[in-house]
Amino acid sequence: MTRPEITHDVRITDTTLRDGSHAMAHQFTEQQVRDTVRALDRAGVEVVEVSHGDGVGGSSFNYGFSLTDEMTLIAAAREEARQAKIAVLLVPGIGTADDLRRAHDAGAEMVRVATHCTEADVSPQHFGVARELGMETVGFLMMAHRTSPENLAKQARIMVDAGCQTPYVTDSAGALMMHEARARFEALVAEVGDEAWVGYHGHQNVSLGVANSVIAYESGVRYIDGSLCALGAGSGNSPTEVLGAVFDRLGIETGLDVSALLDAAEDVVRPYLHRWPKMDRNAIVQGWAGVYSSFLLHAERAGERYKVPPHEILRRCGELGYVGGQEDMIIDVAIGLAAERDRAGAAVS
Repeated sequence: MTRPEITHDVRITDTTLRDGSHAMAHQFTEQQVRDTVRALDRAGVEVVEVSHGDGVGGSSFNYGFSLTDEMTLIAAAREEARQAKIAVLLVPGIGTADDLRRAHDAGAEMVRVATHCTEADVSPQHFGVARELGMETVGFLMMAHRTSPENLAKQARIMVDAGCQTPYVTDSAGALMMHEARARFEALVAEVGDEAWVGYHGHQNVSLGVANSVIAYESGVRYIDGSLCALGAGSGNSPTEVLGAVFDRLGIETGLDVSALLDAAEDVVRPYLHRWPKMDRNAIVQGWAGVYSSFLLHAERAGERYKVPPHEILRRCGELGYVGGQEDMIIDVAIGLAAERDRAGAAVS
């Protein structure tokens, strides 16, 4: 296994059509995918990720049903891309090896296998299947703030030894402070940097995604994620158009046409936004309490149903240490908070 050649200082992956699926409640249409891929491709984006927000196989009662079958969306994306690779996310336990094979048949050329930051040992089977299929391989170590830099590097080693070409520091909660992010970047680069690239995926819950992306580059990270209009879970991802502008100002070559990115964000993505990701109370609590970003809409729905504040649900989820895949526990938290409220009301009366 060798790491892929990259032609620029930084290789940008756009996740509008995957992480953005969370913010869109997984309701992307085929035409929206086609238009977005075409615009990203024109702007020089090298990798475009397309799948359910929770990865291939994620369309379900627990995580939310997709409006359009994701294999249809992947195939549409592949038809529109002229130079960009199409990537998919796969979370072991949600997506299967057969889901990966179907995604490859539909046109996916890269898989990003995502595990909790301490559970890389569940990924080797999927990396093995991906390598058999000839796919480029990326490993997402999610909720990277939940373990030490040293242990995160050990988890990256497991992924690289299994066939991963680019392990990622994945700040799923948008919780990493700048010094914490740097420590993790440096630890991964020191551990696997001679054999693999290192990547970074940030969220804007406390507004540090772009700043941490610059620190990532300074630390030797060469794969960096963004989303147009920041479209993603929580308060969204580092905006691709901002990353392009910032790196251009710094003289860091990305191969991106910043004007074309701005056109893509304003003229293609913004018109179909259900909601503009923003740093409101709920999203900031996610970053502050270290809560998985995709919990946001689930908490808002549960809050409305049980008449409890969503930010209190999210804060309690942080206290309990819930991670991606435990979205069903949000209902339990909401019910518990409602019961506490009722008991307090009864005591007062």
